[in-house]
Parts: sequence; structure tokens; C-alpha cells
Amino acid sequence: MSVHKEVKKITTNTLLKMKAAGEKISMITAYDFSFARLFDAAGIDVILVGDSASNVMAGHETTVPITLDQMIYHAQCVVRGIDRCLVVVDMPFGSYQSNSDIALASAIRIMKESGAHSIKLEGGAEVVESIRKIVSAGIPVMGHLGLTPQSIYKFGTYNVRAKEEAEAAQLKKDALLLQEAGCFALVLEKIPASLAREVSQSLAIPTIGIGAGADCDGQVLVMHDMLGINNTFRPRFLRQYLNLQESITGAVQQYIQDVKSSDFPSQAESY
Repeated sequence: MSVHKEVKKITTNTLLKMKAAGEKISMITAYDFSFARLFDAAGIDVILVGDSASNVMAGHETTVPITLDQMIYHAQCVVRGIDRCLVVVDMPFGSYQSNSDIALASAIRIMKESGAHSIKLEGGAEVVESIRKIVSAGIPVMGHLGLTPQSIYKFGTYNVRAKEEAEAAQLKKDALLLQEAGCFALVLEKIPASLAREVSQSLAIPTIGIGAGADCDGQVLVMHDMLGINNTFRPRFLRQYLNLQESITGAVQQYIQDVKSSDFPSQAESY
């Protein structure tokens, strides 16, 4: 008789418990089945199906062009690859900004069609009504403050946010507002470490930092940056754990050479 080992699934509640226990949360982006399966098996806590797919998968300059249908497709692929981690899906630009009814309809589509566990959207006070509506429909929401890449054309730059007192005060206010609206966690992107610490300590819900210092309750990186698949993007906050660009280029060049010299396939590799 085979004993099926029960897989302990990570839920939004798990993340709250991790914060309370002082255990850091690990989060990484993924956009397809194969990488999601690898990351889940490696023990990652959260996979973010990021709208960064717009950049790293589709080659766009910003996250703005990616559509709701495309985000659902990537989320479906990721969900098929996981057994235990929590899957969060970014709501793309235009799928929630105009009004809360559209926001709810978009969130429902993501949940129904992808099988993911939660959604993430960017912004503070201006999206609170949408967050309340989505949460009241039973859909967990992760917030996102600081540098909000979908608003790149408003900012005009990817520089650190909330360095000035007024913007920092607004961010602190927004963080409490998002918690009160029912968010289960909050991404803090490219803000001063001291501000991120203060916000993290002021909230009962966990914060996930990207370029926001070591005092957030967790960290997130884009897989292509962290694995060195893309070596052109090297911000200060990025720690690169592999140089896959080099390894993959070397492997492909060797393959080309072996094909051209008739070294591949060998007799042993033929039928």
C-alpha cells in the first residue's frame, strides 16, 4: 500500500502566520509550467505571475501592453505546475483602474479561468474601492505600493519612490488603508529601507520587498533577473544567483558546432 504524503499548501493565512512568527517569505515570478514546477519543488512560498511577463516574455518596454487574456494564459500555465505554493496573479494595466465593477469582473475572470489563489493590483487610495469589492467577493488581494511600474508614464522614471516626506506620508497612509480594505499582503517596491521597515512594523499583514531593504517580511525577484537569463537589467537591489545567459549561450554554441561537424547525433544517439 502506498502512503500518499499530504502536501502542506501555502495559503494567505500561512503568510500571516509566517509574519507573526518572524519567518521570512520567499517569492519569485514565473510565467510557465516548467519553471513553476521547478520553483514549487524547490520550496518557494509564493509564485507571482507578474505583469513583468510583458517585458521578459513578450519583449515590451513596459508592463502596460499586456492584456488580461495574456495574464490568464500565463497563470493557467503556472497553476498546472504547482502542488503547494501560493499563486498570485497581477491584474494588468486597464483591467481595474477605470471602475470597481470592471476591477471585480477582471479579478473573477482570473480566478475562474486560471485556478490561481489571489490577485495583485497596484496603487493606494485610488484603488481602495476596487479592493474592497474584490475582497468582498471572496478573492484575496495583494497590494502594491512604492514604485508601481504600470504608472511608469506618470512617473517618467523607475527611480526610488517616497524619498520626500509628503510621498512617504502618503505611502504610510495608503498601506494602512490597504490593510483596512482587506489586503492579505503588500508589495513594497523601490522605497527607502527605513520607510519599508516602518511600514512593515505598522501592519499586521506581511510586506514583500523588492528594492525595499531587509526589514520587509519577505522578498520577491523576477526570475529572469535572478537567474541571469537577462544580464542587461542590473539594478542595485538585484542579487544574481546564476548566469544562465552565459551557460545557455555556451550550450547552444556547442550544439551548433556538433551539428555542423556531424558530431551530433552519434551512433549511440541513433536508432
